[in-house]
Amino acid sequence: MKILVAPLDWGLGHATRTIPIIYQFLSRGWKVDLAVSGRVAALYKGQFPNLEQIPVPGYRIEYPRRGFEMPLWLLKNSTRLMGVILREQKVAQKLVQERGYDVIFSDNRFGFHAEGAYNIYMTHQLSIAFPGPFKALEKIGVAWHKREMSRFDTIWVPDFSEYPGMAGKLSHVPKAKAEYVGALSRFADMDFLNMHWEKKYRFVAILSGPEPMRSSFEKALLKAFEKIPGEHVIIRGFPGDAALPKAPSNVKLFNHLETVEFARTVQSAEYCISRPGYSTVMDMIYLGANCIFVPTPGQTEQLYLGKTLHSARKAGLLKQDEISAKTLTAAMREKHRSWDFNAPGNLLSQAIDRLESKLSSTV
Repeated sequence: MKILVAPLDWGLGHATRTIPIIYQFLSRGWKVDLAVSGRVAALYKGQFPNLEQIPVPGYRIEYPRRGFEMPLWLLKNSTRLMGVILREQKVAQKLVQERGYDVIFSDNRFGFHAEGAYNIYMTHQLSIAFPGPFKALEKIGVAWHKREMSRFDTIWVPDFSEYPGMAGKLSHVPKAKAEYVGALSRFADMDFLNMHWEKKYRFVAILSGPEPMRSSFEKALLKAFEKIPGEHVIIRGFPGDAALPKAPSNVKLFNHLETVEFARTVQSAEYCISRPGYSTVMDMIYLGANCIFVPTPGQTEQLYLGKTLHSARKAGLLKQDEISAKTLTAAMREKHRSWDFNAPGNLLSQAIDRLESKLSSTV
């Protein structure tokens, strides 16, 4: 079996959640190549140094400085984004013709499918959340996404079929034809997850997502951490980079940490601050982290997930422009319930079994 894995380059979350899938593909003796753009290349290089990487068109998403302008930004850039979708479709078709891939696995790349291959599309957003003034457009968004997904042979959803799962209305749409493959995390099979690490740090912050919001997030945290007693860590989300900016004496900066060291660092912290991106939420569930989520301004999906988890008392929640030593200290006082996460069987392995059976029957 020959498989090409292609994650969206909108942050690193789409790539990190494919890591357990790639490992399962490899464990079956299948050949896996990686279609990459942006910082995804460096992330995969650290995790899979021996797998071939193929550069493909990137979406190059940059958020507007004011979050509420995001829908207008998307509208303004819609022609360029549709151009990327068309280009990546041509690239995918050419790669299948030249290299003979049996399976194309796309994580949220709308155009990455090709005739002659079995096309899998993975998303946790069967329904795309729209901000308040644009709420009426959600049905149109669902219809558009359904049309795009119809170009694939099957849809994988990294959640559980029973509502609300982890993503609530985002991942549960009536009559949607989808295979639920459970929570996906690169930390899923690590033996040390149940170990009790010494709490060396007050806060570990994980930065991710498009600019300029990522840098604004970092600056706010550096300013706040300097005033909060104790040691803190910021993981900046720049795999492959070497240079580091100046930081207060009580803050350690890392551009990137490989999987094992990342897990140990998060588990050595009293509190973890991050975006409530869906892949990050799944990682934090496995790591048992005590989280304070800060949604990316303008990213309605993150706001929905953050509010849902905060209402369930699973995590703290702050707006990015609210970050300060005072608000972080107050968030530390909130009492959170444990994740109580129990995966009902290995849904991912079962989905891959079905994939293998389907492809074997067509040979």
